[in-house]
Amino acid sequence: MFAVTATQTDSDNPLAGLTLGEHPEPKVPDGWTTVTVRATALNHHDLWTLKGVGIRQDRLPIVLGCDAAGVDADGNEVIVHSVIGTGADETLDPKRTLLSEFHDGTFAERVAVPRRNLVPKPAALSFEQAACLPTAWLTAYRMLFDKAGLEPGSTVLVQGAGGGVATALIALGRAGGYRVWATSRSGDKRERALELGADQVFEPGARLPERVDAVMETVGQATWDHSLKSLKPGGRIVVCGATSGAVPPADLNRVFFLQLSVVGSTMGTRDQLQRLAVFLEQTGLRPVIDRTLPLTQARDGFAALAEGEIFGKVVFTA
Repeated sequence: MFAVTATQTDSDNPLAGLTLGEHPEPKVPDGWTTVTVRATALNHHDLWTLKGVGIRQDRLPIVLGCDAAGVDADGNEVIVHSVIGTGADETLDPKRTLLSEFHDGTFAERVAVPRRNLVPKPAALSFEQAACLPTAWLTAYRMLFDKAGLEPGSTVLVQGAGGGVATALIALGRAGGYRVWATSRSGDKRERALELGADQVFEPGARLPERVDAVMETVGQATWDHSLKSLKPGGRIVVCGATSGAVPPADLNRVFFLQLSVVGSTMGTRDQLQRLAVFLEQTGLRPVIDRTLPLTQARDGFAALAEGEIFGKVVFTA
């Protein structure tokens, strides 16, 4: 079958290890099944893997990709939950992995997954839209509706509008009744954030009209100081990533004096993925897709992600 694999890692030239071509059919352990992939979405996780982050060298070559929507062995249209773990909250399993870390991922014509990881795809969602949910949109859903602890009407600042998680945060926040503010270095992305549902947009580090109830942080080091200074006393930062660096000055004096909270959030549970799919079905909200490419042109999608030239998700069709 055709697949997109990581055959080597290079922190300076990650695309050097991106290989497109034939790959063996997936092996199916007991309790697992195969899904014929109709659409799959690109994430920063895939780029980090090519850089050598979070992947053991003895796992190479490995099929990349965490997200997929397709058809299972019984002919059901499904969404794949990419967290392989046990317990009521798979993300808290210390031995958890994502597809493409230990097991082959979703950038292929077929992928093997545990049966428990399949979620029904609502008929109202296309395969391309559904493929955006398992990583970026699920991460955003959990940040807003689980970890942030906010009531509708609260003000949320989203740092770094443009990426998959950030665009999902803006759209979900608007649909959930929050007042959403967003930052971006790009004037074009600020305008698109307004079109997506942000109430106000700002340049990074800009002084805000007032302090916010919570900050959704995906950028890390470059925006951390602004995130802390933007919070009301008692406010909360929910952080799910650090694409610009993971070791910013903590500014602990501000944290304890203003009684701020810093909450980590990683992915989401299978049940949350199922609720997210229902949320989109009921509200009519749909993921923002920057571009759709055949899997055979995956290199173009990776290059766009690496250059930051996207707004929303890059989707591949198998």
